[in-house]
Amino acid sequence: MYKDLIKRIATELASRQIPYMIIGGQAVLLYGELRLTKDIDITLGVGVEKLPVITDAVKALGLTVETDELDAFVRDTMVLPVSEPKTGIRVDFIFSFSPYERQAIKRAPEVMFDNIPVRFAALEDVVIHKVVAGRARDIEDIKSVLLKNPEYDKEYINIWLTEFDKGLEEKCLPAFEKIASEHSRESAKKLARLGGTAKKLRPIPRRRSEP
Repeated sequence: MYKDLIKRIATELASRQIPYMIIGGQAVLLYGELRLTKDIDITLGVGVEKLPVITDAVKALGLTVETDELDAFVRDTMVLPVSEPKTGIRVDFIFSFSPYERQAIKRAPEVMFDNIPVRFAALEDVVIHKVVAGRARDIEDIKSVLLKNPEYDKEYINIWLTEFDKGLEEKCLPAFEKIASEHSRESAKKLARLGGTAKKLRPIPRRRSEP
């Protein structure tokens, strides 16, 4: 049921030329291990000035707005919370304004859901979002994603976390470096269980994640 709703949302946003990327738990399902997720988080490549356009899209999709004070709530939180009545699935449309979010949306790859192209945040941007959030669940998600995708752009992650750390009391880059270090040790253990070291073993073919 999540897949059907995601396809409908992707089609509607594309028809209105609204840039977007899916983040959160749905993106983790694409890159990492199976996990329970109860909602769909979508970052939009537009600011709150496009709220009327997004509310029109919400109406066209048959979704219900989950706040009584629409304008005030969205301007305070940058989030438009809605749900699908028949399934109860929660969807958060997140308005964006920062250079990071805009460039992340541009680099978001398309994943085909049946014959519908759906834009998911790139693996590195999923990791960045999770590091910044910093909850225990987020840390486990990062480990899951990195374990299944050993080849990723660590430099890109380091650059943006360094930039974010300039305005944060609780620094993100050291947290990511700790996770990445633990991931390296877990990968080494996995290789050892397979019967050798990284130098002795042939490269393990990467299996493409299925949505």
